[in-house]
Parts: sequence; C-alpha cells; structure tokens
Amino acid sequence: MTKATAADQPRRRRGEYAKSEATRAAILDAALGVFAESGYRAGSLREIAQRVGMSEAGLLHHFKSKSELLMAVLDRRDEHAFEITRFNEVDGIERLRGLVHLASYNASEPGVVELYCTLSAEATSPAHPAHDYFLRRYEWTRREVTSSFEAVAADGRLSAAITPRAAAIATISLMDGLQVQWLLDRSVVDMAEELARYFRSIVLGFDLESLEAALDEKVVAE
Repeated sequence: MTKATAADQPRRRRGEYAKSEATRAAILDAALGVFAESGYRAGSLREIAQRVGMSEAGLLHHFKSKSELLMAVLDRRDEHAFEITRFNEVDGIERLRGLVHLASYNASEPGVVELYCTLSAEATSPAHPAHDYFLRRYEWTRREVTSSFEAVAADGRLSAAITPRAAAIATISLMDGLQVQWLLDRSVVDMAEELARYFRSIVLGFDLESLEAALDEKVVAE
C-alpha cells in the first residue's frame, strides 16, 4: 500500500471537511422536519439520527445538545429567509416585496410556520433555550424593516400618517398574526396577499394597484 504524502494531506482534510459539512446539513434538514412535525419538546434526537442513518451518539458528535441543534436549525432557516427577502437590497420597496415573497414561501411549509409560532410563544419564558434567539431575531427584524421603511420615506413614498418604526412594528405584528390565523384555517387567509394589501395602503407605488389608486386620489383632489 502506498504511503500518503504530505501533498495528499490537504486534499484529504478538505474531503473530510466537505463530508462533515454535508452530514451537518443533513442533520439540520432532518431536525427541521422532526421539530416541525412533533415540536421541539416532543421531537427526539433519536428520531433525527435515524432519519440521517446514524446513531444518536454520532449525531451528538456534530451537535453537543438538543438545544444547540435547535439553534443551528433556526439559524439555517433564517439564512434561507434572508435569501428570499433580499434584505441586502438597497431599494426599500424591493425589501418589502421580499417580505411578501417570504410570506408566500412560508405557505408552502406549514410545519415550519407552526414550529416558529409555537417556539416564539414558548420562548417568552427566559428559561426556554430559544429565548435569547427570539429576542435577537425580533430586534434585528425591527431594525431591518424600519430601515426599509426609512428608505421608502426618504423617497417620499411612505404615508405621512405613519413613521418608519411604527410601520415596521405593524408589519411584524401583521405577519405573526396572519401566520396564526392561517394555521387555524388556511382557506380564510392568504398571508402574502394580506401583507401586500397592507403595504399598498401605506406605500405609494408598492405595485401598480397602489400607484393607480394614488393617481386617482390626486385627480379627484384636483
């Protein structure tokens, strides 16, 4: 058997790293599925490990505890949501449209929506493992959505009846409330459409419908 040379070692390490990352990704996907189906408290590490085809001890080699795994799942989901919302967009209108896209996407993952609703309610207790996560998440979301509305206001397109921060708080409250109503009865609420309707009511030119309404009002006023 040929002895490995020094030049082989970096390649081997890169291969092992890629394999480890792929395993972690598979665990996170399985954990998201289990937590979405059974909830965080009832979802077991054993079931997650079985879905990935490994032992519970093998899973704990990658994530030291159930709470650590939960945090990694939430962070991974947030990264995906960030890609959908395109919050790196400079244009405030595009950021708000990204939130509507996110609401539409969430409708395709009811289990994930239910998990977030349940966890956010449970995490109001300081003892919950996700308490600090949700504190940081709401703080970040308020800041980013406020920034989006500030950009809209700077362009003269935000209703004078509301401030950027108030609009941000109302948006987050609306999104959370719509999710609960939608989970209870999906035939009554279209989360994306209701969110877009709200944006049309306070943002000039959010879409053609709101722009036409604003022009109609202007003609009537004249």
